[in-house]
Amino acid sequence: MIAALCSISSTTLTFPAASGADYAPLTTSGKVSTETYSLVDTARSRTIPLRFYLPENIEPQPVVLFSHGLGGSCDNNRYLGEHLAGRGYVCIFLQHPGSDESVWKGKKPAEIMPAMQQAANYENLKLRCEDVKALVGALAQWNKLAGHPLKGRMDLDRIGISGHSFGAQTTQGVLGQGNARVGNQFKVPEITGGIAYSPSIPLAGSPQEAFRRVDRPMLLMTGTKDDSPVGGQTPESRRKVYPALPETIDRYELVLDGAEHSVFSEREPRIRTLRGTGRNPNHHKVILSLSTAFWDCYLRDDENAKKWLQGDGAKAVLEQADQWQFATRN
Repeated sequence: MIAALCSISSTTLTFPAASGADYAPLTTSGKVSTETYSLVDTARSRTIPLRFYLPENIEPQPVVLFSHGLGGSCDNNRYLGEHLAGRGYVCIFLQHPGSDESVWKGKKPAEIMPAMQQAANYENLKLRCEDVKALVGALAQWNKLAGHPLKGRMDLDRIGISGHSFGAQTTQGVLGQGNARVGNQFKVPEITGGIAYSPSIPLAGSPQEAFRRVDRPMLLMTGTKDDSPVGGQTPESRRKVYPALPETIDRYELVLDGAEHSVFSEREPRIRTLRGTGRNPNHHKVILSLSTAFWDCYLRDDENAKKWLQGDGAKAVLEQADQWQFATRN
């Protein structure tokens, strides 16, 4: 097993000699197009809005799914979809009815937080994971369907999933998180690996028990101020996911210094003022760099991306107090 822990201020840590020096995760090429679509899951009488981010290359490409946070939509996190499509990925962003923007739209300010808290429940998590399962099941048909915008464009042996907040919980669920009562019934075997932006531990029970069934590589991203008024998670609780992941998978964790829950949103980062307020413009660069390298490594088998991710390249994009650690399966 190879493991690394990086806080740039530390001088006691070592990294593999190979650094993937020629690898450039922020470089994109080609035009990106977007389309809206809807998946009608007749078995559940449920319509799932989708947004596609499509690369210029129409040959079969790996697929990256994205699940939005509570109160969001398939239009969230556009910067991720555009960048990854510019790297050649077919990106599909889901919208989950019942825990999407319909939760708060049209409500009075005093009604919004109670509505959000009510929507953050097990039933909506179940629906979200089933949305992913239904979408993955539809991809093979769409890949062969004449006139469909995704026809012939997807390499369905290479599917990744990502999500923020409630979408991170969705990601964790389809990668195998479960418990003794429900097992890992939400797991979607076709998915290769996942990125959880603002991951969460279960509100009850052991994290080790919950995550022991996860058997695909995972990248976790959080911040030192990554709390949320809904769901009971704290910056400290989010850090408990990484040590709970089994040693049989490749696992990575990024902690951005000073980053709040909204750091993963699509809003453009603001330059820090002299008082240190505002958002750090380097955070989006780090998020995009590490996300890209993770997908290139696990969906494209790119050795340069792997060397960069597990070597000096990843360390070089971080700032002084950011933290980065990883461990490969034993």
